[in-house]
Amino acid sequence: MRNIMLEIEYDGTDFNGWQIQPKGRTVEKEIMKAIKKIAKHEVKIFGAGRTDAKVHAKAQTANFKTESKIPIDRLPKAMNGLLPKDVSIVRAFEMPKNFNARYHAIGKTYSYHIYNSRIRSALLSRHSYYYPVTLDIELMRAATQFLIGGHDFKSFMSANSNIKNTVRIINSINICKRDKSIYLTFEGNGFLYNMVRIMVGTLLEVGRKKTTPEYMKYILESKNRVYAGCTAPPQGLFLEKVIYP
Repeated sequence: MRNIMLEIEYDGTDFNGWQIQPKGRTVEKEIMKAIKKIAKHEVKIFGAGRTDAKVHAKAQTANFKTESKIPIDRLPKAMNGLLPKDVSIVRAFEMPKNFNARYHAIGKTYSYHIYNSRIRSALLSRHSYYYPVTLDIELMRAATQFLIGGHDFKSFMSANSNIKNTVRIINSINICKRDKSIYLTFEGNGFLYNMVRIMVGTLLEVGRKKTTPEYMKYILESKNRVYAGCTAPPQGLFLEKVIYP
């Protein structure tokens, strides 16, 4: 039995997220259908992350076990011939039998794209958050320093989540402005449900001077979702990379 890991790129716009659901189109379901046609048997896929509806991925990872003899270097092209145009297998790897894409990951990198202009972009509307308010990038950068390191991020978790352990480690947050686009990049050992999008929404409040960078410390200490900013919309979020030892 072979254990194969896939590196997957997808445009999440027309998906109801990664994970298979009773109704709706999902990335996992499309990949499982393609593998079944090649391997000639049912497979179970273990994805590193469960992205929400309209969230994109540049390098999602997932593994599955198969008896198929298809050469690993031919697998991406074979699968891409069966997948819809908004999903692509970038690479495939033979992995040890005990490897699990989710449980062996030690971190993830996400990016969030804000289109900061008075006039919206038709071409970027599916892959960015249109935000026409003037932002102070330096204030936003100052605010990120309070989020770096290990903290209880309960305030930055969706109120609907029931996860018990809300401590996470953020290794870095970078904010880069290119013309009318602002890119926020977050690297950490793990992220709570909607954590990145809530952090983005809160940083935007700092950027528009509705609150101060120092207020981030209070939000963390409160452990209360009501003190953080709004949840930024999903279309600006990208899973950039899954980190392994």
